[in-house]
Amino acid sequence: MSRRVVRQSKFRHVFGQAAKADQAYEDIRVSKVTWDSSFCAVNPKFLAIIVEAGGGGAFIVLPLAKVWQIPDYTPVRNITEPIITLEGHSKRVGILSWHPTARNVLLSAGGDNVIIIWNVGTGEVLLSLDDMHPDVIHSVCWNSNGSLLATTCKDKTLRIIDPRKGQVVAERFAAHEGMRPMRAVFTRQGHIFTTGFTRMSQRELGLWDPNNFEEPVALQEMDTSNGVLLPFYDPDSSIVYLCGKGDSSIRYFEITDEPPFVHYLNTFSSKEPQRGMGFMPKRGLDVSKCEIARFYKLHERKCEPIIMTVPRKSDLFQDDLYPDTPGPEPALEADEWLSGQDAEPVLISLRDGYVPPKHRELRVTKRNILDARPPSGPRRSQSASDASLSQQHTLETLLEEVKALRERVQAQEQRIMALENMLCELVDGTD
Repeated sequence: MSRRVVRQSKFRHVFGQAAKADQAYEDIRVSKVTWDSSFCAVNPKFLAIIVEAGGGGAFIVLPLAKVWQIPDYTPVRNITEPIITLEGHSKRVGILSWHPTARNVLLSAGGDNVIIIWNVGTGEVLLSLDDMHPDVIHSVCWNSNGSLLATTCKDKTLRIIDPRKGQVVAERFAAHEGMRPMRAVFTRQGHIFTTGFTRMSQRELGLWDPNNFEEPVALQEMDTSNGVLLPFYDPDSSIVYLCGKGDSSIRYFEITDEPPFVHYLNTFSSKEPQRGMGFMPKRGLDVSKCEIARFYKLHERKCEPIIMTVPRKSDLFQDDLYPDTPGPEPALEADEWLSGQDAEPVLISLRDGYVPPKHRELRVTKRNILDARPPSGPRRSQSASDASLSQQHTLETLLEEVKALRERVQAQEQRIMALENMLCELVDGTD
């Protein structure tokens, strides 16, 4: 008598659970734009959501902590002036992606079929890839050290691009034969995980080796829904979560070196469809509860956290669930990356839980307006005490500048009020 062998995996019993109602964010008018995007970004401090607005481009930023500490110098008006404006695209931009290891390097792509890589600190264009995609770009993903890009396009071609050389190093036409949009992400093994549609409009997932695009490593049909599957990949666990636009579920798979290579784990199901989804970086999770992923599901008028947990009986730190993970510090400067240097992400331990720094020294220079902190490691020449004094001095300077600006605003408001009173008196006199 044969016996079915169950594949061993520490992630077999991962389960998802929606947060309590008091942890959701209510009364948010999520954008109704038809672009197949997640509409949401999140880090350990803030949640950003694209919201409905005339002309588009509006977003709301919410602190994840429910207790707000509002200091005296906090602005009292909405921020309407950007710190910097990046102008280069001729049509709407639908894709933004930060470089995984280089400071202030941002990629943008949109309806003009062009990819631009910026140094946001100076506002300059580092690279422009304007002759590689003949049609609309559907997705762009960096590999782990930011040396390569994986892109999908409306022409049904999956491309691997070296952005600094301006070359397509590998490509595969019709990785998925359907006409609906594809998505692609790099895995930690250097493979490409894709989602798309078959010729009969069934949703499909694939795993590809960019060194041999002739045949897929794995190809699996899913279902007949028409929502684009957005893949969210966790390199620490090698789990990929698939969130379909308009679906009410999240399916997740483990990618391994053993056939069939992409292993189904489970499905989180809910009652309401999702308009978009945000994915928390690993350093923002609660390791004391064995939380391995957290999503922020966008409804029509609210945002709901969904927590993925591995059940464990022990209260000790689970080393096997939490290897060292990429932290927020860059490994390279923008000019170093542009010159050809590569570096893997700077890793941090989650053993004691990640605590975001409360303050970062703001150093504004003509060269780089977003250089928000002094270099770490061997580049830093100041002693700890000198750095502390410098930070205190910088903060005091900023407070004085903010105070001066507030006084100026108050003076202007008084002047406006006086002019309004004069106008009213003139109007009354004519009557």
